[in-house]
Amino acid sequence: MRNSLLALIAVCFGASVAFPQRISGELRLQVTDPVGGGIRAVGAVVGQATGVERMFETDENGRVTLRGLPLGRYEVVIGSEGFSKKTELLEIDSQLPLEHVVRLEISPLTTTVEVQAVDTLFDPTRTAAYLPHSVLQDLASAAPNRAVINLVNTQPGWVLEANGTLHPRGSEYDVQYVVDGVPLYDNRSPAFAQSTNIEEFQSLNVRTAAYPAEFGLKLGGVIEAASDQDIHPGLHGTASFQGGSFDNRAGFLSLHYGHAGTSITLNGDALATERYLDPPVEPNYTNRGSGGGFSAVLDREWSEADHTRAYMNRHGAAFMVPNELLQELAGQRQDRRGGETFGQVSHTHVFSPHVLAQFRAMARDTNARFWSNSRSTPIQPVQDRGFRESYLAGSLSAHHGRHELKTGVEGWFSSIHEDLNFHIAAYRLNGVRIFDPNIPEDFHFAGDSPGRTQSAFVQDAWQAGNFSLNTGLRFDHYRVVAREHAWSPRIAGAYQFPHAGLVLRASYDRVFQIPALENILLASSDLSGTLGGGAFLPLRPSRGNFFETGFSKSLSRHVRMDGNWYRRSFVHFSDDSVLFNTGVSFPITFNRAAIHGFESKIEIRSLGPLSGYISYSNMVGVGQLPVAGGLFLGDNARDLLERTGSFPISQDQRNTLRSQLRFQPRPRVWGAFGASYNSGLPYEIEGPSSEGFLEEQYGSRILDRVNFSRGRIRPSSSLDLSGGGELLHSEKMKIHLQVDVFNIANRLNLINFAGVFSGTALDMPRSFTLRLKSEF
Repeated sequence: MRNSLLALIAVCFGASVAFPQRISGELRLQVTDPVGGGIRAVGAVVGQATGVERMFETDENGRVTLRGLPLGRYEVVIGSEGFSKKTELLEIDSQLPLEHVVRLEISPLTTTVEVQAVDTLFDPTRTAAYLPHSVLQDLASAAPNRAVINLVNTQPGWVLEANGTLHPRGSEYDVQYVVDGVPLYDNRSPAFAQSTNIEEFQSLNVRTAAYPAEFGLKLGGVIEAASDQDIHPGLHGTASFQGGSFDNRAGFLSLHYGHAGTSITLNGDALATERYLDPPVEPNYTNRGSGGGFSAVLDREWSEADHTRAYMNRHGAAFMVPNELLQELAGQRQDRRGGETFGQVSHTHVFSPHVLAQFRAMARDTNARFWSNSRSTPIQPVQDRGFRESYLAGSLSAHHGRHELKTGVEGWFSSIHEDLNFHIAAYRLNGVRIFDPNIPEDFHFAGDSPGRTQSAFVQDAWQAGNFSLNTGLRFDHYRVVAREHAWSPRIAGAYQFPHAGLVLRASYDRVFQIPALENILLASSDLSGTLGGGAFLPLRPSRGNFFETGFSKSLSRHVRMDGNWYRRSFVHFSDDSVLFNTGVSFPITFNRAAIHGFESKIEIRSLGPLSGYISYSNMVGVGQLPVAGGLFLGDNARDLLERTGSFPISQDQRNTLRSQLRFQPRPRVWGAFGASYNSGLPYEIEGPSSEGFLEEQYGSRILDRVNFSRGRIRPSSSLDLSGGGELLHSEKMKIHLQVDVFNIANRLNLINFAGVFSGTALDMPRSFTLRLKSEF
């Protein structure tokens, strides 16, 4: 096996070390006059299906390079003073640079040229949901530190649980963020890390199936964030400030300077709020939070063949854990603080029009602390954990005939530190037993461990006529708390019926997914004897088979319909368990799980003044006990660890509906109406289950939102309004104003309830946000 891996790595490296840049291409434009001389021009590249709307300006020689374009069809509109505007349709189907010359004609004095828009909404090659920059800019900001999370949650198949934790197609802790090509596998919800700042990024791509082999280790869903690749020369920037309900305040400043192939971008942001997490009770006790950070980006184009990009950021957050009613009466206070320093550098080299190599390196340091006061009840945890991670990767891409070939390697080297202790302050609350008497009053765990993961892949995208086929093979070797390896084949095919505007597709993904890093050493330690007995099963990586079939149908140049049927089966299905409502969680796996469902979406873009979407998801998820890993202290711990049987997974929400209608009567004024419906998640009560005790913990109104006979939370819904416009529009400055109102009916919506795996959490009541943004 070792020789096979070494051979595969040797093939992947080929002639050079290169980085596996995620799926995107590069467009190199040359604008000329009728006799072939370069001229300065301005233009736009628009890909409705890929969500790209990028303005550009050529240099004095008529040249411009646009990077980070998702593969697909693009409309290119170019104009220059004294010349007729020109519109062309281009197809970017490779990571290799596309060279294209646009020749403008001299505009006759008595002729008016009308530029007709072309259809780029229906793209048969699209396998991901591309969210454009305009959507990112106008996103409603009802909650701080959740912009990216809320936007992804609008896509079919995604469910949002307590404290901004995303669940794609029933998976938990299996979301992979890819920031400018570098994968991040730890939990990026607000309870664990300050969320990715959406204002730094130009677009988001969201995938839940048909994964190329270069993606691995976390494949419940993949969120690709591409930072803003501003190519305008000179000094300019953006600034924004928002405020609203719960004393929410946030600010962002970005400065950019570009000159002669070099650009520098500096970003800074800060936030403060009185509702950082989703509270377990309506009064919203002890829920303050703040955070902030900065980032810097350096781009250097050395020549047409070489390009280097460096990115660095530092972000941190500090917040209090919201109390339940009994904890507030006792005077509990629990605090969490975390920070992350992240840096990466990448280099791209074009050997020839058919061969491209990329290399990337990354280093990251993440830490988190948690502490409790002496009045915390029923448990007083104290925690200090963190990890350091370095990442090296390379890839080689080649175009040969009808084939787009790519091969690469990746390596992660980590150092994990954990220190957790707790004191049980009360074995009984209000006369009700919380803990078994044989659980020790005090507990302490400390551990350090290195981690090593190596991966290699090879993939091919082949197209012949209306048929396209993507195949790949990936190898992963994982060594943290377990030592395992896996081969993962991938295949996806699609056939287009051009005259019907229809594409049929199907895919199979074999996946190998590693456990979550948060408290992984403790969750992997056999402490059953120390904590009062019970069985223990080792924590292992998850293995799964993902199947999907679907279609895309063009209803017009502006309306597209998609539908997908999928089935996922797992061995060692990943999840997490929460230590009461502290937010301190531990990775677990269930013995097996099976998830299947259907998703549909109708999307409208630029239909006169209207745009919008409506999506529906239906999902059924069933898991099988027993549980491996975790840290269980309640009365039901023995059942979870020793019992067998089936149950609905905690993400098993049967019906989910999302919709938005956007109206833009004038170029600089718009309004939007949104609606959402959730049929309700299942729950499993942790510890005492008497209705009287639960009412003392949470209040009667919350209990009314639980259907105890069905074992599910009652349906929730929200109606939202947004609107905005430009207050100032000039050549040097633009000022935008946006107002968002969330849950205008002020409905009490319960997300999770009394669960050993998820805790209790309430969604946002009626609230508003006012945001002012300037571009200069």
